[in-house]
Amino acid sequence: MCFKNTAERFGLVAQGFHWVIAFLIVGMLALGLYMEEMERSPEKFELYGIHKSFGILVLALVVLRILWRFMNATPAPLPNHQRWEVVLAKSVQGILYLMMMVMPLSGWMMSSAGGHDVAFFGLFTMPPLVEKSKEIGEIASEIHEVAAWIMIGAIVLHVAGALKHKLIDKDGTVARMLPWGHAK
Repeated sequence: MCFKNTAERFGLVAQGFHWVIAFLIVGMLALGLYMEEMERSPEKFELYGIHKSFGILVLALVVLRILWRFMNATPAPLPNHQRWEVVLAKSVQGILYLMMMVMPLSGWMMSSAGGHDVAFFGLFTMPPLVEKSKEIGEIASEIHEVAAWIMIGAIVLHVAGALKHKLIDKDGTVARMLPWGHAK
């Protein structure tokens, strides 16, 4: 298995970014929805700190993932993929990449506008993105919430596409993103 992508499949680095970021984002979305329902409490504020730390981690990993993507060939669609499938897949991937940037940046901006620190696992504090501002905080909060629902929708479409390729088409699309898989 190669670290870099080939014309047939994604390499270990791209696979690692994909699965680590996917796991973190699903966890972050679940935690965010859970925190939404919580009453104000020390536990909620502790969870906010964890959520912010992982948000900054996701942002850093996404930036590295994008840089890696530009430095590597991307495997071409398989010959059995229809044009509409390729367009839909690229559109959903574009939305996912955009939301992977919008979500942590809007969260960081929301905290900054609220006058709250964004600490990274207690190691250091991120600089504020904006001055304290109720108006900017409300806008960033709305962007964060809408982006979360767009992200959830895009993830559902992404998983549905993967399941279609695995269960209906039975082609090697999914295997190209698995370290143990063999693309057909």
